[in-house]
Amino acid sequence: MTTTSTHTHPTPDSNTAHHLSLAETAIAHNYRPLPVVLASGEGAWVSDVEGRCYLDCLAGYSAINFGHGHPRLLAAAREQLERITLTSRAFHNDRLGPFCQDLADLAGMDAVLPMNTGAEAVETAIKVARKWGRERKGVAPDHATIIVADGNFHGRTTTIVSFSSDPVARDGFGPFTPGFRTVPFGDAAALENAVDESTVAVLLEPIQGEAGVLIPPPGYLQRVREICSRENVLFIADEIQSGLGRTGTTFACDIEDVTPDVYVLGKALGGGIVPVSAVVSRHDVLGVIGPGSHGSTFGGNPLAAAVGHAVVELLRSGDYQARAAKLGKQLHDRLESLIGHGAVAVRCSGLWAGIDIAPALMTGRQACEALLARSVLAKDTHGSTIRLAPPLTIGPDELDWMCEQLAAVLTGPGSAI
Repeated sequence: MTTTSTHTHPTPDSNTAHHLSLAETAIAHNYRPLPVVLASGEGAWVSDVEGRCYLDCLAGYSAINFGHGHPRLLAAAREQLERITLTSRAFHNDRLGPFCQDLADLAGMDAVLPMNTGAEAVETAIKVARKWGRERKGVAPDHATIIVADGNFHGRTTTIVSFSSDPVARDGFGPFTPGFRTVPFGDAAALENAVDESTVAVLLEPIQGEAGVLIPPPGYLQRVREICSRENVLFIADEIQSGLGRTGTTFACDIEDVTPDVYVLGKALGGGIVPVSAVVSRHDVLGVIGPGSHGSTFGGNPLAAAVGHAVVELLRSGDYQARAAKLGKQLHDRLESLIGHGAVAVRCSGLWAGIDIAPALMTGRQACEALLARSVLAKDTHGSTIRLAPPLTIGPDELDWMCEQLAAVLTGPGSAI
């Protein structure tokens, strides 16, 4: 795939128009996608039904960290497809144990509770924390509380949106689940003040992705770790987007040399092939879950375990983490040059960036539409902010080209709206 393709508006009889019509009439409108219909992908590139190519700079919200169609991941999936794909957890399968052992080792933990989607993993962590609080800490029945951060995004189940601060995610979905206290993200003093005898856990994204790649102040995660250790509270790190190489480290918590009590993982763990998520922790934490107290028919299925294990193997050498760190510096340098030239702020951690565009210039959605016309796929969030999260396999020249397209959108003719 090349960078020479151009985007044009679909004609009424085009394949794109056909699929957009189907989307309008046959698909529930819980998303507002850009008007592009993707049909294939390879590495950091995707192509649409008209044959036009685009640089994928969202990578499935980090689910495609290793690029589209990574040969080792596809090989693992194909091999397992020929053997067995689902057993249910009523029986053992020969792929789950090795996957869980090696994932636990990668995280420096003891055990894994496998699930499917990220939201399922967060729900699982919440249940584990509450049961741990009752059985290990002695919190009174039905009194456990969990501290969360303002601006969080942990999923869209009814329990999770109960502590969301996004009105779009919450409005109309009540009544909400109690048991959560919200404090400002990055404010360790506020978090410390919120802890009391009912607190069983602190649930945080080390870097808030959906909020615009918000990075907390230096030392924040270390303070959270200290507070949780002192107060006998579980530190649950939601690394669904930030983990598995995205930030230039295996986990974003590694940036401050912090180990939480619980990792919540997903997205990249499935290699962009199947949904795979996991709660990874110590035996004394996951040990509160017994037979019948939690489960999932598809959680830990052989196909998911085979792909997840291949992902863990890719991360063992540290090559992808090092690549994200090196290219992340290049990305940061290029994006910083746009401050004052259409961008008012940029935040980068590895190959992950949030760019705040001058609101008077254009919205984030308009910027992403303009990038689409330049064969770059990105995603907006919260008004005038866009996010960039290309696959870790992107090349340095492709990264420069991406930044050139963004600069053209922000500073070129017609940028003032």
